[in-house]
Amino acid sequence: MKQVFQDARTAEITVTEVPAPKLLPGCVLVRTAASLVSPGTERASSEFAGKNLLQKARMRPDLVREVLNKISRDGVLATVSSVRSRLDQPSALGYSSSGTVIAVGEGIVDVNPGDRVACAGAGHAVHAGFACIPRLLLARIPSSAVSFDEAAFTTLGSVALHGVRNADAKLGDVVAVIGLGLLGQLSVQLLKSAGCRVLGMDLSQERADLALRLGADAVSPSSFDFHEICLQHSAGHGVDSVLITAQSSSNEPVNLAGSVARNRAVVVAVGTIGMDIPRRAFYEKELDFRVSRSYGPGRYDAAYEQKGIDYPIGYVRWTETRNMEAFLALLADRKLNLDLLITHRFSVDRASGAYELINSAARENILGVLITYPDNAKQAQHIDLPVSRTIVPANSVKIGLLGAGSFATGTILPILKRIPGVELSVVNAASGSHARHAANKFGFRSCSTEERDVFDHPSVNTVVIATRHHLHAAQVLSALKAGKHVFCEKPLCLTKEELVDISTAYESTPAAQLLLVGFNRRFAPLAVRMKNFLRQTAEPLALHYRVNAGSLAPDHWLNDPLQCGGRLIGEVCHFVDFLCFLTDSSPVEVEARSLPNSGRYSNDNVVCSLRFTDGSQGTITYLANGDRSYSKERIEVFGGSAVAVLEDFRRLELVRGGHRTVFRSFLRQDKGHQAEWEAFIAAIQNGSESPIPFRETVSTMLATFALEQSRCLGHAITIKDLFNREYGNKFQGFDQAS
Repeated sequence: MKQVFQDARTAEITVTEVPAPKLLPGCVLVRTAASLVSPGTERASSEFAGKNLLQKARMRPDLVREVLNKISRDGVLATVSSVRSRLDQPSALGYSSSGTVIAVGEGIVDVNPGDRVACAGAGHAVHAGFACIPRLLLARIPSSAVSFDEAAFTTLGSVALHGVRNADAKLGDVVAVIGLGLLGQLSVQLLKSAGCRVLGMDLSQERADLALRLGADAVSPSSFDFHEICLQHSAGHGVDSVLITAQSSSNEPVNLAGSVARNRAVVVAVGTIGMDIPRRAFYEKELDFRVSRSYGPGRYDAAYEQKGIDYPIGYVRWTETRNMEAFLALLADRKLNLDLLITHRFSVDRASGAYELINSAARENILGVLITYPDNAKQAQHIDLPVSRTIVPANSVKIGLLGAGSFATGTILPILKRIPGVELSVVNAASGSHARHAANKFGFRSCSTEERDVFDHPSVNTVVIATRHHLHAAQVLSALKAGKHVFCEKPLCLTKEELVDISTAYESTPAAQLLLVGFNRRFAPLAVRMKNFLRQTAEPLALHYRVNAGSLAPDHWLNDPLQCGGRLIGEVCHFVDFLCFLTDSSPVEVEARSLPNSGRYSNDNVVCSLRFTDGSQGTITYLANGDRSYSKERIEVFGGSAVAVLEDFRRLELVRGGHRTVFRSFLRQDKGHQAEWEAFIAAIQNGSESPIPFRETVSTMLATFALEQSRCLGHAITIKDLFNREYGNKFQGFDQAS
């Protein structure tokens, strides 16, 4: 299918052939008929992308602070690599479209193939031939009288409708609309359909005249004249409410709104404007200033948009979905005229012309810009790419990658490109755009949105799993069953039951088939040096691992127990493995306690205690309540009259017998990813054992699950008693010394 992208560095628009998206649970697959280019929002995006790095930094000082903090923690080279990786990812444009449902995902019961729908949401309702849309980001088109072209306006119409609702506009109210672009013209018609007297203002005489044709009672291109018009139509009192639908960095729209409003009126900012509110005007009239957030309640709520958890209508009458339905109903009743708002159409092949148009100087003549799509586009989920054919060794490692997110493209793939004897065969992702971008950038022979293309690919001998955590177990099992070597990013799985299934499957595989979990820290150069230093200690160790992880939004996927398992299972397993590595033994008893939660955190301030088979005692203090600018990881080990301290994998301090040695990495933090992959590739090529024995991985996961259970129950857990009681002798021996 064809999809429209924008280069984050240059703002260049390209139309690329990508695999059709994978149909996900709770979503529907839509064949797109039309999508709307928003002149305001998408022009602003293009203008920002076209700026140089210094200009972008001035506009986004918050991102500059993040970069500086990362430099202090991870080093200059690692930060530069991370920033470049983000800028290399093209942006998928579009957020308002319409089309026909061709398939429904698991859990969808009220939408059927063949339904005509309007779709919303950045990253979902993109400019592409097919789209995977979460259920609450679409609405059925109620009548065949509503064309796909009209329905493509639904997202922007819902933005306007939510602004009208925020203005508390009532029958007979006098309402001013400042800014008569596409959003303003829709607002004028919505207000007229609600029985309001509508006054419009825009610097463009042409747009002001169009608002008159669409029902406005009076308009003006002059702010002075507009002030007089508002007084004339309100018996000298001023208007009851003001909708600011302009897009401007200037503060003039807010000043004008304050001057034309009556006492205790409502002023609503719908467009992106300067908001240096003049206190005197707003104070003397006691004006109510509101910012209208997108297209209604539910927006930016992952539980609503991604998981389909609706708000009860008795408590939230107008959600973003119900606003979409209301706008479509007004279209069906012919209460709105969109024909006059459609100024340009482009086929998807010529979509770059749409962006040249909205970025041109002739903006007054541009309102609704539509991109149209052929109704016979192929739903191909696999694309073979032209790559140079090179002779590869017989024992080369041929990679099939599942997941093409930031970690895969920013860390894993750059490493694999540097290692000889590695061939990148096929990359798979739920998003066709991510799969195609990774394939182009790193030279894969094909890209896909169908997982079986990886497992069944005849040339793939090694499957790399870099997807979200809840997918790991099933993908590991499928790869093992297909006879492939497996590299799985941590964690291996999210439940004890999944661990049993994987252990059973792995036991039945040939000895030469390897399974490695990405516990990379044990391969870091400074970590290896630290362990060699500790080998000279012939007594139990005391270990303390402090992690300043930083807080995440409550709805971040890493806090989601269904997708990530929570941060303890999803991330603390890393640190459990590292302590096992340093002690050369396994945990036998663990305990985890959370700090009291004020509601800001998600049980991600945890102090973990671990007792090992060799008598060593470890603590892992995992914290979300610190300052991210401070160092992230610090490991202190005491034992045998010696001390070893590793700071952020950039500074190692070793002390014994009064002698202190310090090793530093100034430019780059090295957490062992490169060495981990080199060891794994060598093991495959040489037919040797996995760099991390599978029994050690199982031991780490058992301890991590026990920590989570301890946190829930509030007492220590003996691993052997817990798991042998639940699973008989399945895990017998995994709590013994490695």
